[in-house]
Amino acid sequence: MYNELMSFYKDKSVFITGHTGFKGSWMCRALKKMGAKVTGYALNPPTVPSLYEEAGIDRDVNSVIGDIRDYDALKKAFFEAEPEIVIHMAAQPIVRDSYKAPRYTYETNVMGTVNILECVREYNNAHIKAGDGKAVKSFLNVTTDKVYLNHEWERGYREDDELDGYDPYSNSKSCSELVTHAYKRSFFGGICDDTSTTAEASANADGRGVNYIPAISTARAGNVIGGGDFANDRIIPDCVRAAVNGDDIIIRNPASIRPFQHVLEPVFAYLMICMKQYEDRSYEGYYNVGPDVDDCINAGQMADLFVKCWGNGIKWVNKSDNGPHEANFLHLDCTKLKATFGWAPVWNVEIAVQKTVEWYKAWNKGENVRTLMTAQISDFIK
Repeated sequence: MYNELMSFYKDKSVFITGHTGFKGSWMCRALKKMGAKVTGYALNPPTVPSLYEEAGIDRDVNSVIGDIRDYDALKKAFFEAEPEIVIHMAAQPIVRDSYKAPRYTYETNVMGTVNILECVREYNNAHIKAGDGKAVKSFLNVTTDKVYLNHEWERGYREDDELDGYDPYSNSKSCSELVTHAYKRSFFGGICDDTSTTAEASANADGRGVNYIPAISTARAGNVIGGGDFANDRIIPDCVRAAVNGDDIIIRNPASIRPFQHVLEPVFAYLMICMKQYEDRSYEGYYNVGPDVDDCINAGQMADLFVKCWGNGIKWVNKSDNGPHEANFLHLDCTKLKATFGWAPVWNVEIAVQKTVEWYKAWNKGENVRTLMTAQISDFIK
């Protein structure tokens, strides 16, 4: 699979929103290794320090700094990039921040999705008229495992379960899914409704067989860890800050269970989905991306793994801060992704934590984390 990805993405034009974020930076680094031509559109890096700046990701992409809510600026960057593949990751991604700024969260996560899909629609329509064969052929909206109405079930959530995230972040990503579904059916002749009467759908292909209807999927990933995440209110960055400062690690809810996985797991799953549906539109759909059940552990167990890997006598303490509601139990059923693509996680949670700690220790010593990212990507591919 990974050799196939390397061959496929060479010289492909890829447009990524949210490229300055944690997951976006790893995505850009992987695509650079594959030889893709990447344009990124995002705000300035959301944290100080940031993986984007620490690893010099600006060297890997044509970076456009802009707000996903600004449609005119987004459209200009999009049309100039002339993408074949679009990966939408721009978001306000923090649950607690969504309670503080719900309007901004909805504007970014919902209207941002509308704006990027409008770019795809207008871009493909413009090139239908131009007859030059250019078109977006593959679009992926990256959402979250938190889009589901959480019943605290012991079984993993499946792609056909009800969407209705609890908090403004989770709910706005549920809305982003619904926006994607609506555009797919209304404008792009989605597989759920191949009877679309829109001009976009009827102008399926030009005389040379160029298909102007992009394949569209959404991917719902679990909690990701990895080197370079400096966000607030995430377990690994909180652990790192405490360890570097010599403080006890504070865990708010050690019994809460999450589907932890290394960031490269979803990054390569996203790239696989984009490639497969580019080649065969029947692969478009909705996919969960998460670890095996054995790697769905609670926050206390994650802290134990971090403490073991970091060493230096650090420890964690259970200390609730009476913050807003967060789910206690959540994991995904990834049977569909496995059955459709033969996909399987590469690194279990122990290895994921080891690789993550390796990165932060190198960063803390002032070592070259860009080189380390490349080495970890190579290890993952092997």
